[in-house]
Amino acid sequence: MFDTKVVFIVRNDLAQWQRMNVVAFLATGIAAAAPEIMGEPYVDASGHRYGNMAGQPMLIFEAGLDGLQAAHQVGLQRQLTMLPYVFPMFSTGHDAANREVFLREDPANMNLVGLVLRGPKKAVDTAAKGLQLHK
Repeated sequence: MFDTKVVFIVRNDLAQWQRMNVVAFLATGIAAAAPEIMGEPYVDASGHRYGNMAGQPMLIFEAGLDGLQAAHQVGLQRQLTMLPYVFPMFSTGHDAANREVFLREDPANMNLVGLVLRGPKKAVDTAAKGLQLHK
């Protein structure tokens, strides 16, 4: 049905609130980076209009730092749409500070806590190969 796939990967050593926070922020990022994934607004039986959500399924995986870094490298090689979340972003209080700490990360060795990937199914599957679905 879909020729693209969206996959979130969250580091498996985070507290539950951190995992949820990372996925929430990455979800907003993928919606902005790929607005074509957004479905139509919802309307209930009384005619009340609600917002719209992504129209395609999204999977959430968990991995250690090595798994995240490997997926990131494949994502770069395959030119996937990606949004990374790095550990130092937990210590900031606003978007500009997030970008500052992100800029200081070593692109070849990011301290990733989360990553969302979107692109052709085969390429995304290759990036997430061997990872387990989040429990």
